[in-house]
Amino acid sequence: MKYDFIIAGAGCAGLSLLYRILQEPALQNKSVLIIDKDTKNSNDRTWCFWEKNPGLFESIVHAKWNTLAFLSTDFEEKLDLGSYTYKMIQGIDFYNFVLNFSKKFSNVTFLQERIVAITSRENSAVVKTAENSYLGDFIFNSTGLFNPKITEENSLLQHFKGWVIKTETPFFNPEVGRLMDFRVSQDNGATFMYVLPTSATEALIEYTLFTTTVLEKETYNTALKKYIKEELKIENYSISHEEFGVIPMSLAKFEKNPDKNIINIGTAGGFTKASSGYTFQFIQKDVSEIVANLKLGNNLNRDTSFENKLYNWYDRTLIDVLLSNKLTGEAIFTKIFQKNSPEKILAFLGNESTLLEDLTIMTSLPLKPFLSSGIKQLLKKN
Repeated sequence: MKYDFIIAGAGCAGLSLLYRILQEPALQNKSVLIIDKDTKNSNDRTWCFWEKNPGLFESIVHAKWNTLAFLSTDFEEKLDLGSYTYKMIQGIDFYNFVLNFSKKFSNVTFLQERIVAITSRENSAVVKTAENSYLGDFIFNSTGLFNPKITEENSLLQHFKGWVIKTETPFFNPEVGRLMDFRVSQDNGATFMYVLPTSATEALIEYTLFTTTVLEKETYNTALKKYIKEELKIENYSISHEEFGVIPMSLAKFEKNPDKNIINIGTAGGFTKASSGYTFQFIQKDVSEIVANLKLGNNLNRDTSFENKLYNWYDRTLIDVLLSNKLTGEAIFTKIFQKNSPEKILAFLGNESTLLEDLTIMTSLPLKPFLSSGIKQLLKKN
């Protein structure tokens, strides 16, 4: 059997694309095959993002904030996000939402198999698993099969260990989260704590680092325990959920279209923002564009717009500054948050800012290190 669409990987990108296809009347009767080695029945991750209006997944938003705190050794501020709202979606809620919706469609097939290869043909493409091969007009891939080589020379890793803790008595203000707290040891590199209270007695606390290598497992636990005890002043708590993740923040090029009729989505397509690790909102913009082009019958082999090339250059410049140790992460982000409004910062980080706003952000940073890294990245061929 030949499918209209095969989605390789049922994570955030794959299921977001599926949901949007099924929301579009012109496409919802197309045959769709989704292949993933996992069943997506566990709460394996949390996605956070910001937007101005209620989005497509508003009904499953677990918590939201209009105020976030930034803290460093030199600067502390509660940030009013203006027209933006910072939101959290739990992985299991997202999986259940899309999978339950897709059950209404007999033209949608799920297979639990391990993908080993994806190849192109003249008018189709093939997904090969450990068990079988499947033919589709288009393959939308979110696996790592086409990923570039990630090295210590071309990439930072954003790695984090998160605990959801519960206390018996109220400790948290659920109206205010901590976006970045750099008042922790910076011995390993750019390091901060991330605290999102979902009630007066519950919060997600993540120990996050931007470095070239991950740490020993116990190091994360030690840092979390220390922060909870010494900074949050919490002695008694239970851990209801744990998560660990590693996100590439890379100068390497992630291909959108590795071959004919194969379209990379999600991190595989370069839709994890290299300078911050945020992914959810960029995936939504990408899959929305894909569905619009499918509906119109447009070519899915997409060139990167000038605007996105510009944001990519900003990201690459920041990564180069950090990789070359010209400035610390704490120094960079402190300058940004000290000299710019939260709304402008979120617009900039969300690739939604104006050129004037971009210039305002850039001029708030030390000129010499960013200029040298910026020129270096402009001259690079890839």
